[in-house]
Amino acid sequence: MFEIELADDLDLNKIADSGQCFRWKRLDDRYYRITAFGRVLYLREKENILQASCTEEEFWKIWGGYLDFPTCYRQIRKRIPEEDRFLTAAADYGKGIRILRQDPFETLITFILSQRKNIPAIQSCVEKLCRVAGDFLGTFEGEDVFSFPSAEQLLRLRCRKCGDGRCSWKEKGEESCSLGYRMPYIRETVRQWTELSGSGGQKSPQESLQKLSDENLLNRLMEFKGVGVKVASCTALFGFHRLDFFPVDVWISRVLKEQYPAGFDRSLYAPCAGVIQQYMFYYYRSGRPDGKSRNQEQKRENGK
Repeated sequence: MFEIELADDLDLNKIADSGQCFRWKRLDDRYYRITAFGRVLYLREKENILQASCTEEEFWKIWGGYLDFPTCYRQIRKRIPEEDRFLTAAADYGKGIRILRQDPFETLITFILSQRKNIPAIQSCVEKLCRVAGDFLGTFEGEDVFSFPSAEQLLRLRCRKCGDGRCSWKEKGEESCSLGYRMPYIRETVRQWTELSGSGGQKSPQESLQKLSDENLLNRLMEFKGVGVKVASCTALFGFHRLDFFPVDVWISRVLKEQYPAGFDRSLYAPCAGVIQQYMFYYYRSGRPDGKSRNQEQKRENGK
């Protein structure tokens, strides 16, 4: 067990509810099991201490970066003008959210299948995909846990929606894949992703895309099957850690319409507008500022 004092703001509950990650399982208040990078980590936030079920070496090699420890979020919040009372309140309410440094491929695939699904449904769908195609990582609290599938593992999946004669999900005991029209999109995207290997002299598709500018990365991501500007922006922000991306979903559309009818200047917060977007999203989705409960708005939610 490795413990570290939290020098900067970090709130596990807020990160888990911020719509950017789908493989955090809540075990208790401020206590989570996280599956990422083919590993399983337990994180507990206790007072001003973060406890991690790994060695100090592993924490700094993998998880410190994943939790974006290098970024000072206090400095980003200081850029919000005092006269912007809404954003000041949203940032204060969302203090503790950090933009995770997630695997780009996993982020791309999960946000493709997130379309027209709420967050609990996305989480369920992702776990089902992992059980069918991922590697077995072990049994934790009586639950078998699997890694997110690689591109090669996803290419081996069979689905009748893609014209195949068999269904990999039913063969693994699942009633259905719950992916609907998204399955053909995922298959084609995975095929396109694998074709990036070695392009531009890079060793992997991720490295090839990481070299691109923000504008070129957005345009390249939108070339993948089923990827529009929202999914591309989410992938760039949460998968490639391009902090200036500002995804607009139904929640952010509502914020901009109701709080900034004359327009919102994102350039004021460059190159970290995506952090501001997370504060807005979390604030409105949590039922602020109009007092509506999350359940009342659940039908309006479209994932991220």
